[in-house]
Amino acid sequence: MRIRTPLLALPLLALLAWLALAADVNGKWVASMPGRNGTREVTYNFKVDGNTFTGTASGFRGQEIPITEGKVSGDAISFVTKAEFNGNTIVTKYTGTVSGDEIKFTVEREGGGQSREFTAKRAK
Repeated sequence: MRIRTPLLALPLLALLAWLALAADVNGKWVASMPGRNGTREVTYNFKVDGNTFTGTASGFRGQEIPITEGKVSGDAISFVTKAEFNGNTIVTKYTGTVSGDEIKFTVEREGGGQSREFTAKRAK
């Protein structure tokens, strides 16, 4: 029995170490996001609290759009935004890789079929 206890603790310690290495994305990030009508500046305010990843994204006409379904795993992040425009809900899915003060994103609008890439940088 004594041998099994340390062996069972090893996977738990490995998981805790892996979680501790999760990228720090808290705070304000700014990006030039490509779109149909050229690029526009988007501001993201991320908040990570334990396993919860929330925040907002600046939307068309400056409104704040809540971030939902946020996940941080190591240097990978993902989230969804839902915005209302002319009576329609626009769902946008983001996946990104954090490297220091940059996040390389791939974004896809639900039903849009075409993804776009851009980089966000931590605001100073």
